[in-house]
Amino acid sequence: MKQKYNIVVLGAGESGVGAAILAKVKGFSVFVSDKGKIEKKYRHVLRKYEIDFEEGKHTEEHILSASEVVKSPGIPETVPLITLLRSKSIPVISEIEFAARYTKAKIIGITGSNGKTTTTLLIYHILKKAGLKVGLAGNVGKSFARQVAFRKFDVYVLELSSFQLDGCFGFKVDIAILLNITPDHLDRYNYNFQNYVDSKFRILQNQTSDDYFIFWADDPVIRKEMKKRKIKAQPVPIGDITQRTGAYETEEKIVFDNGKNKFYMTLEQLALQGKHNKTNSMAAGVAAHLMEIRNETIKQSLSDFQNISHRLEYVASIHGISFINDSKATNVNSTWYALEYVDKPTVWIVGGVDKGNDYESLKPLVKEKVKAIVCLGLDNANIHKAFEGIVNTIIDTESAKEAVDTSYYLADKGDIVLLSPACASFDLFENFEDRGDQFKKAVNEL
Repeated sequence: MKQKYNIVVLGAGESGVGAAILAKVKGFSVFVSDKGKIEKKYRHVLRKYEIDFEEGKHTEEHILSASEVVKSPGIPETVPLITLLRSKSIPVISEIEFAARYTKAKIIGITGSNGKTTTTLLIYHILKKAGLKVGLAGNVGKSFARQVAFRKFDVYVLELSSFQLDGCFGFKVDIAILLNITPDHLDRYNYNFQNYVDSKFRILQNQTSDDYFIFWADDPVIRKEMKKRKIKAQPVPIGDITQRTGAYETEEKIVFDNGKNKFYMTLEQLALQGKHNKTNSMAAGVAAHLMEIRNETIKQSLSDFQNISHRLEYVASIHGISFINDSKATNVNSTWYALEYVDKPTVWIVGGVDKGNDYESLKPLVKEKVKAIVCLGLDNANIHKAFEGIVNTIIDTESAKEAVDTSYYLADKGDIVLLSPACASFDLFENFEDRGDQFKKAVNEL
C-alpha cells in the first residue's frame, strides 16, 4: 500500500523546511520533495524531525497523494507538476498561508517592487526597541512557519513577495504596506503587468474595516488601481500632503500623524538618506505610529537604524574612488533609486539575467551621472542597445573581479563605482548576496 501524506512540501529551502517542521509539530504526515540537491543543514533538520524527504526528483505518486501542497515561492505556477496538482483540485499554497493558520499574533505585511526589505527591517527595529516580542519573517529572516511552530510573538513583521502572495488565500494582515509597483518579474506573469499588479494587491485580501492599508500616494499605478477596487481597510497615505494623515513632507520635515497625535522629524535626522529611503522611513514610522509606539521611540529608531548589506552599502574608498554595493537592485526601478542617490561621476556595473527590462527611465540619470558602463553578465546586448548612444565606454566582463578591476581602471579620484545590476544574478552567481559578496571581496583585494 502506497504512503499517503497530509502535507507535501515542494522545495527544501528555508521556507519549505520551516513549513514541514510546522506540519510535523501539528501532527500531520509530511513529505518534502526537492528537484535539486538539498543543502546539508536542511537535510540535517529534516532527519532531526523525522520528516520523509527526497532530493533530485519529484515522485508524483507521493506528491499526488497529498491533501494539500505547500509550494516554494521559487517554483513557477506554470511548471507541469503544479498544473497537474491544480487539475486534480489539490490545493497549492505558500508557506505564509500555511503558517498564518497557527498564530494569533498581529501581522504587519510589507510588499512592493522596491524597498520591502529595508522597510521591513526598519519596522522590526522600531518594535524591538519598543519592547515588543516581535518576529521577522517572510522574504527575510528565518522561516515564518518555523517561528510559528516554536515561538510566541506579539507581532510578526513579514516581507511579502508577489510569489508568496500568489499562494495566499485565507491569509490576512492587520497592517498592509504597499510601497510601489513597477514592472518586475514579468517573466513569471506572462509579461502582463496587470497580472503582477493584481498579485501585489493580494496583500489586501481578507482585510476588514478594523485593519489598515498604508500606501505610497505618489505612485501612479497604486492610485489608478485603488480607484478600481473596493478597499475595506482604513487607507493611510504616505507622501500626500493634502491628506494630513499618515506621513508627508513639508519644509524639509516629515510629519507623522495617526489622527490622535503627530510628531516631526527633519530629513537630516533619518539614518537612511535618499529619496527612496525617505519613503521607506515614512512607511515604517506610520506603521509603528498605528501600533501606538511612543513618538520618541520611533524617532530614535529611525535615526539609529543601520542599513542592510547589498543595498547602497558603502564598501571602501580606494585611492579616492568610492565603491558601493547595490547588488540587491535586481530591477530597473531599484537601480533608478541608486543612480538618483549617487552625487559624483560614476562607473556603473550593470547586467545579469534581464527579466524583460525597459531601460528608458534610466537614460536621463545615466546621461547626467555615468561616465562608463561595465557589464557584468553573459548576455549584455540589451544594455549595449540601450546606452551606446549615451555613454562612450561600455565594457563586457564575466566575473566580479574582472568587473571591479575594469571599473577601478576607468574611475578617477573622487569618482564612484556603483554595482547596481538592474538584473537577476543567476547567470554568474548563486544569488544577489553571492554577487555582492564577490564584489566586496574583489574591492578589498585591490
